[in-house]
Amino acid sequence: MSSPAGFAADQLKSFVERIERLEEEKQTIQDDIKDVYAEAKGTGFDVKILRQVIRIRKQDKSEREEQEAVLDLYLQALGMSFGGGPEEE
Repeated sequence: MSSPAGFAADQLKSFVERIERLEEEKQTIQDDIKDVYAEAKGTGFDVKILRQVIRIRKQDKSEREEQEAVLDLYLQALGMSFGGGPEEE
C-alpha cells in the first residue's frame, strides 16, 4: 500500500508531465502560426492588418459593432472620419 504522500507525488508528477507536453505542443502551434504569417507576408499581405482581421473575427457581432461605433465616434470628433463629421482645417 502506498502512502498518501507517495500518491500525491505521483499525481503531481503526472500533472507536471502533462503540462510539459502541452507546452511543447503549444510552442509547435505557435511556430506553425508564425510560419503562416511569414508565408502570407511573402505573398504580399500586410501581416499587421491580417492580425487585426483575426482578432476581429474572434469577436461576436455585437461586440464588433460596438467597437466600430465608438471608433467612428472618436474619429469624427478628431475630424478623421471616412464619412461625414467635422472637417479637418
